[in-house]
Amino acid sequence: MAGAKGVPDMSLTDHDLYILAAIALLTVCSVLTRSIYFALGHHLPLPESVRQALRYAPVAALVAIIVPELWPSGIGLSGVLNVKFGAAVIAVLVFLRTRNTLLVILGGMFAFWVLRALAVFF
Repeated sequence: MAGAKGVPDMSLTDHDLYILAAIALLTVCSVLTRSIYFALGHHLPLPESVRQALRYAPVAALVAIIVPELWPSGIGLSGVLNVKFGAAVIAVLVFLRTRNTLLVILGGMFAFWVLRALAVFF
């Protein structure tokens, strides 16, 4: 759809406006919910039990991201699942040995690539 002199038509459709409005509203909602504590935190002190519980939030978020990726979701087990699980085990072993985040990432990815390449042959 070209306009005058081959210039493309850049008008927004109702669908485009709906998507942009959804993005804008979700952005506003995210900013409001994340900034309320910064704006009102000194008026609403957290109890010590909540503070202690919040210490585990980063670990819980990490587990929520990683476990579904390693958990079998289909009826049968696939080779990819075994490769991912093997690479995760190797990454954990690298962490326990070195305590270095960069080496965990490199070791886990290297293990994943090697195990995936070996899985082709077996």
